[in-house]
Amino acid sequence: MNVLLVGRTPAVIDDVLEQVDGPAVTFYTGSSLADVAAVLERAQVDHVILGGGLDLDTRLQIVRSVFESSTSTTVHMNSPSGPDSYLPFVRAVLRGLDAGR
Repeated sequence: MNVLLVGRTPAVIDDVLEQVDGPAVTFYTGSSLADVAAVLERAQVDHVILGGGLDLDTRLQIVRSVFESSTSTTVHMNSPSGPDSYLPFVRAVLRGLDAGR
């Protein structure tokens, strides 16, 4: 499973990467629309997990970009509730995806 983590700052994403792992998960990261586009061009992404720290317009542009590049990639958006909420959100999404297999 290929997962793209998108957050406002690399520090938040790095924290998530240090605390979340999975033998069957390959993580890609980004913090902008350009980052997301670059990943989508070079890899088949199954799931995108967006942090709530990104401004709404950026999140919406990213969702549009993902949906225009793939008919099978899912997007999961965290609410704008602070950087401490991203890790639990990523864990919950991954747990749900794992349970659905």
